[in-house]
Amino acid sequence: MPSIHLYQIAVIIVSSLMIYQGLDRYFKKQKNQSFLKLLVRLIVWGGMIVIVIYPKISMSLAELIGIEGNINAVILVGFILIFLIIFKLLNAIEKLEQQMTEITRKDSLENLNH
Repeated sequence: MPSIHLYQIAVIIVSSLMIYQGLDRYFKKQKNQSFLKLLVRLIVWGGMIVIVIYPKISMSLAELIGIEGNINAVILVGFILIFLIIFKLLNAIEKLEQQMTEITRKDSLENLNH
């Protein structure tokens, strides 16, 4: 039985939390959560879990692409960090857009009443 590394456990935990967060937002019908966003989240984070559980998939892909050595773990961690940052930035941008829309509507209604 192959040994499990710390980074594998961390990736599984982070990916599971991101999937849970997406499912929670979707089923609570939050405004900024669409089915497409949920699907992307499931594919990205689910893919991370699959690669961590079955690392030979990434080794086969690395061979196909031409990457040699056991750099896959480093690349995987880098992808995870990048995806976390992207998801957080998109979430922040969506919140700002919603706030701007609310402010614009309130301002328009106030101007209409005067």
